[in-house]
Parts: sequence; C-alpha cells; structure tokens
Amino acid sequence: MATKTSRASKTPAYKCAECGWTAIKWVGRCGECQAWGTVEEYGATVARTTAAAVVLEPARRIAEVDGTTAAFLPTGVDELDRVLGGGLVPGAVILLAGEPGVGKSTLLLDVAAKFARTGQDVLYITGEESAAQVKLRAERIDAVAHTLYLSAETDLGQALGQVEKLEPKLLIVDSVQTLSSADVEGSAGGVSQVREVAASIIAAAKRRNMTTLLVGHVTKEGTIAGPRLLEHLVDVVCQFEGERHSRLRLLRAVKNRYGATDDVGCFDLNETGIEGLADPSGLFVSRTREPVSGTCITVTMEGRRPLLAEVQSLLAESANSQPRRATSGLESSRVAMLLAVLQQRAGCMLHKDDSYVATVGGVKLTEPATDLAVALAVASAKSRKALPQRLIAFGEVGLAGEVRPVPGINQRIQEAHRLGFTHAIVPASPAGAGVIPDGFSVKEVGHLAEALELLIT
Repeated sequence: MATKTSRASKTPAYKCAECGWTAIKWVGRCGECQAWGTVEEYGATVARTTAAAVVLEPARRIAEVDGTTAAFLPTGVDELDRVLGGGLVPGAVILLAGEPGVGKSTLLLDVAAKFARTGQDVLYITGEESAAQVKLRAERIDAVAHTLYLSAETDLGQALGQVEKLEPKLLIVDSVQTLSSADVEGSAGGVSQVREVAASIIAAAKRRNMTTLLVGHVTKEGTIAGPRLLEHLVDVVCQFEGERHSRLRLLRAVKNRYGATDDVGCFDLNETGIEGLADPSGLFVSRTREPVSGTCITVTMEGRRPLLAEVQSLLAESANSQPRRATSGLESSRVAMLLAVLQQRAGCMLHKDDSYVATVGGVKLTEPATDLAVALAVASAKSRKALPQRLIAFGEVGLAGEVRPVPGINQRIQEAHRLGFTHAIVPASPAGAGVIPDGFSVKEVGHLAEALELLIT
C-alpha cells in the first residue's frame, strides 16, 4: 500500500510585518493592528527543522550560572538608573523613544560621557548629525570624555565594522531609523530596514555582552515608528515625554526585563544640558507669601513616585449665554464633570461664570486623585476665600459627590510632610491613612460637602 506524502501548499500567503497577522490575499491595511502598508507576501509554508545539530555549549543548571556578569552598572545619571531598575545591564538593548526635540540625544550624550569617564570605551553612532555637530553639543553640556568615540554612519555594515574595531562596552545608535543595510531592499526607516538593522545590532550586543542604547522615532500618534517587532526584540523600552514649552521631561519604562515599569525619572532640560531632578515638586508649586483664593496643592502619583502639584482656578462672570470652560494641564471632560458635581451636590452656583482651571509649571494631571484639589480650588475661587497655607488635598470625586479612596494615601502624606506641609484632606478609607507624622493633621472626608466646610469656617 503506497504511503501518501503531504506537500507544502504553493498558494501565496500574506503576512503583516508588524503584528504577524496573515491573510490569503493582499490588503493595504492590516486587519489586526490597522497599520497601513505592512502586509507583504511571504510565500508558501516550509517544513520545520527537525535534524538535531551539534551542541556547542551544553545546558547548565540555573544554580551554576554566573549571575555577576549581568550585574547593574550605574550610568552616573541617577534618574535614569531609577527607571532602568539600577543601571545598565551588560548585553542589554534599550530602546529610547520620544518626540523630536524632547531631549533624547542630549540625555544619551550625557550618559555616554559619564559612562566613558569610568574608563570604559563608548561608541556613539549618529546618523542624523555630523561628528562636528555632536561635538558642539557635547562641549555645551560638558559631555567630552577621552574614551568617548563618535562616528557619523548611516550604513549598517560600516557601523558594525566600527563596533568590531573598537569593541566598546556601551554602544549608542542615534537613531535606529537612520541606518540601512545594503542587503535589504527599501529606504532607511522602512519596515524591512528597521527590522534588519535592529536584529543585526541586537545580535552583536548579545554576542559581545555590550550594552546598547537605541534612539527611536515616534509617529504622529505617539507610538514608536517601525515594526512592532522592534519592541519585542529589545530588553527595555523607555518613553521620553515632555511639553515643548516646559523644561520638565519625564522618562518612563514601558517594558523592562530587568526591573519594574512603575517608576518615573524626572529631568530638567535647560540651555546648559539636561539634569536629573531628585525633587521636582518645586517646578509645580508657585511661591506666594500670602494665601491666594482659587489655589490648592495636591499630591499625584507618577508610577511609584509622589509629586506635588498646584491647581489654580479663576472664575469670572460670563457675558455669554453659554459660559466658557477652559483648562490647561487637566482633562477638560473631567473638569466639566467636577463643575457639575459642585453645582448639583454642593450648591456652588457656577452656571453663569466662565471658569479657567490650570496647573502650575505645565504639568499634566490625569490621575482621578486630583479631583478633590480641583473642586476645592474652584470653590475657593467662587467664595474668594483662600484655603489654609501648607494644606494638601487629594481624592477621587464621584457623581454623587462622594470622595473615594485612592492608592498610596500614606505615601502621599509622607511626601507632603517631607516638603513642609502640615495639613491634609484625604478620602475616608477602611484601611485608614496609616502612620501620621508628628505635627501633621489629617482630615478624612467621605463627601465633597465635608471638604468644603474649610471655606465656611
């Protein structure tokens, strides 16, 4: 009896280069990730490899593996070390993404210089600027070091040749979208090119145990440009954020194989370079000698890090039938909801007033825990009575006027006490507010009307 053998199908198939979605015919837009122009023909299915190869390095028991080779190396930039979980890991590949002008190149040039001053060789490959332009910026921010090497390359083969010749401990590529391989079709920055460039650099980094920092561009939607596969290949993905008109920059770890992703680093970008901010709350709180109506200080959580911020409100009698509602640094829909709650649940008549609510220093507050501070600031502006000095308030406000508990109540109180505040209005919680510092008074409230009593007494 003849045995029937199976053959691979010769029917062409199509696959998304970003997410791997497959289709039996070509389409312009991926049906899974909705990306345009990423569906490519990849041919028929082929047989998998089943023949065993000679093992060059046998598997070892996990207890016998030397973990000291993967120990953290401090970068000299404390805020970056905080986000990475302790520093750079040898052989790790880190992708740093952010909008143009946010300070990615400035930060990495500063990291390169400080790491080079420890005696290690650092190679900085730039595909967007010449070596002379990078040198000018390095002199401006005091980032010149003897073992820091610059190379202006856009060819992947030449860049790998520089790595082969120098054998650096730290490699910085600015940016991954500017390099291209002569063996792959397409222009630099395309899906195929970015995939080939990233795979080649990552392979070199793992083989040489060389820490690598890649700069990545972002799209108009704020996502990392190139195939989504890029984020899966690297070990750490960091997002560098900041407003164009603000000096504050925030660094977040979106993915981290070596640490947590719930911490944030704060930086001050100025004319002399970029500096880490161990205590950035001063940027978000105004300095006034006398208490002013319409202001309230709150404590927001950026990851695991508490930050003080100030909310300001101004009310003016409206000349139009429909009052104006303007916000800056806050979600407009959230502020509109709080104005409605103040009017319906607390008797604060705001339907004839133009309202302006903003934050100090350009910080963006999206956490619901800032609701109580916004409500108190608006009520203070309406009554023209200032809240007590050295008072902070936080808590989520519901549509019924209730003040709901938020995470990290005690951590927020401890941070406020450290910065010299003495009073706090917090939501009532079954777990309580925890250990209260000496000389610090806490008022727990369950409804917005209870918090507004401060403006009556």
